[in-house]
Amino acid sequence: MKAIALAVRSPLCHSCFRRSFLLISLSFLLVCFAPCQMALAVNPAPDGGYAGNNTAEGTSALFSLTSGADNTAIGFQALFRNTTGTYNSGEGFRALFSNTTGFFNTATGVQALNSNTIGTQNTATGLNALFSNTTASYNTANGTSALFHNTTGSQNTATGVNALANNTTGNFNTANGVNTLYRNTTGTQNTATGVQALFFNTTGSENNAVGFQALLANTDGTFNNAHGRQALSKNVDGSENNAFGDLALSSNTSGGTNTGIGDDALFSVTTGNSNTALGDEAGSNLASGEGNIYIGAQVQAGATDEGEFIRIGNDTAFAFPYDTFIAGIFNRAVDNGTAKAVFVDSTGKLGTILVNAAGNRVATPQAMLNESRNQQKRIAELEGTVARLAGMVKEQAAQIQKVSAQLEVDEPAPRTVANK
Repeated sequence: MKAIALAVRSPLCHSCFRRSFLLISLSFLLVCFAPCQMALAVNPAPDGGYAGNNTAEGTSALFSLTSGADNTAIGFQALFRNTTGTYNSGEGFRALFSNTTGFFNTATGVQALNSNTIGTQNTATGLNALFSNTTASYNTANGTSALFHNTTGSQNTATGVNALANNTTGNFNTANGVNTLYRNTTGTQNTATGVQALFFNTTGSENNAVGFQALLANTDGTFNNAHGRQALSKNVDGSENNAFGDLALSSNTSGGTNTGIGDDALFSVTTGNSNTALGDEAGSNLASGEGNIYIGAQVQAGATDEGEFIRIGNDTAFAFPYDTFIAGIFNRAVDNGTAKAVFVDSTGKLGTILVNAAGNRVATPQAMLNESRNQQKRIAELEGTVARLAGMVKEQAAQIQKVSAQLEVDEPAPRTVANK
């Protein structure tokens, strides 16, 4: 007889199997998801975050910080002396190194805003930009050594290598371009755009220079406007000049109140004053004359030192002659008592007096006209005298008639005498 063995499952073994399965599954999940969790974090973790929302990366960055907040210092000794200053950003070797309580400053570049202590809202980008700034505010410097020597000057903007590099206390200046306003120290309210524009300016104020070397040599001249390559480039202390065009007034040194509009306009003027030239090369040969007006391309001075001349148009500059049209003259009334005939000579000069080669006056239709007017005046005076005399005679005749009538009334009646 066979013995039949029945397989009976043990409850204990079944429970162990389930637990083992769960442990294996959990381990599998941990192994699978652990790398995903690690991928969501920076490895290694950042080490530059500090209290007060401050960030510092680099040896001794934000070294002196006490209660300042929201500062970012990246680089060796960046914001080194900052104590309570807030909202500053210094990126670069010793950027904002001396800042203590200044705020809202941004320095990007080696030693940018290095000396700033309490100045606020300054922006410096570039090697040594705003290096010497201490307490001044609202300055912007972009470029190597831009506003390098600025100490207390405020609200200046310098863009370009060495732009406003020597400015110390000047305010409200704008320099755009390499070496623009390079030597400016205390001059204010200047605007320079273009390489070396207003390069030598030191104390001159309220000048505007736009173009390569515009107002290059100006030192203390004021209220000048130069627009164009080397416009007013040699001006030193001349003031209130206006030059628009390449090389316009480029030779002027100390002349004032000149206006040259057009390439090479008033090119040779050095010390002349109150000259006006409009047109390409207009008045370009004038040197020291004053009070002249030149209108038209290539209209030249008759002499380099002439004064108070008005020249309009140049017949020799073109192959055809000019025709002149001026409104408001024809069919217009003029005062007969002061009107004069106008003459023109072969050079185009106008005048009311004719002279001979020696410069002596000669008889002119105007003289005859004047004599005719004098005669008419004398005739009118005589006619008035005659009229007055006629009136007197008439009055006397009336009186005589009246007396005669009275005598007739008073005359005794005739008597009849009887003949005896």
